[in-house]
Amino acid sequence: MSLPTRPLGTTGMEITTVGLGAWAIGGGDWAWGWSRQADASSIAAIRRALELGISWIDTAAVYGLGHSEEVVAEALRDLPKSQRPFVFTKCGQVWDEANPFTQPRRVGNPASLRRELEASLRRLRVDYIDLYQMHFPAADGSSVEEVWQCLLDFKAEGKIRAAGLSNHNVPQLAAAETLGHVDSLQPPFSAIRRDAAAAEIPWCRDHGTGVIVYSPLQSGLLSGGFSLQRMGSLAKDDWRHRSGDFQGEALQRNLALAEVFTALGQERGVSTASMAIAWTLAFPGVSGAIVGARSALQVEGWIAGASLTLTAAEMNAIAAAITKTHAGSGPCTLPG
Repeated sequence: MSLPTRPLGTTGMEITTVGLGAWAIGGGDWAWGWSRQADASSIAAIRRALELGISWIDTAAVYGLGHSEEVVAEALRDLPKSQRPFVFTKCGQVWDEANPFTQPRRVGNPASLRRELEASLRRLRVDYIDLYQMHFPAADGSSVEEVWQCLLDFKAEGKIRAAGLSNHNVPQLAAAETLGHVDSLQPPFSAIRRDAAAAEIPWCRDHGTGVIVYSPLQSGLLSGGFSLQRMGSLAKDDWRHRSGDFQGEALQRNLALAEVFTALGQERGVSTASMAIAWTLAFPGVSGAIVGARSALQVEGWIAGASLTLTAAEMNAIAAAITKTHAGSGPCTLPG
């Protein structure tokens, strides 16, 4: 299949409007795991995504404490170079092997980042990484400038093709930009979590920085398959038990909003998830959306969102639903 593409900022990479997210592929048995996951199902999901035209995979060293990167490498092992997707990964979260359920430390020390890079290169079985991103702002005293200079050095050495930031705000982006261009930003963005539309996405648009948004389905809330009953059946080690979006009134507001996406999708003959993905892609400055999947069937359920353009009437209906349900936070309409 051929999917629409957009430039990833000024990197020279043209990426499909959706990429496969590999967080859940890391499995359970760590602080932010999604419960047990069969590697065979993960590999099938990756290969089906590529068959359907997806040109990039986003993972991170910390997903499954290295396991997600290993699964991605195995899924791509026999592909000729001409058929390989772009592989994006992240650094800056260091875990304790002896205590996998403790929170990873957010480390920006250059020596630590270099160790992480070399480990990711080994796990992914590649000579360089297409996009290497600082996962979160460092919490070890390392400045944004120190971290960013380190990633720029990796780029100059040919270890990475492009460098990006994830979960960083505008002042942090601006500080990094003074040293060297920020190739991309990865912010959370969905019809529930909309804050990036107010500041980070416009900043990136104005500075030629690509934007790959994550969790456009808000970790399943906008997938069309979530419910109060589904919440009750989640495995005990699923991180969503600790998320405010999945508790009490917030959960009910979020599910009420999801129902509107479902109704609009039925009118168009597409899934709830496809509508939710298309909503994020409607915002100027967004290069692509990262969508997770744990099976080939899940990929097939949302792939239509890559090619779907919402009408003005649909965007207005969604904005009205956001206002009515009070779901989430942030702007609910496109910039004027």
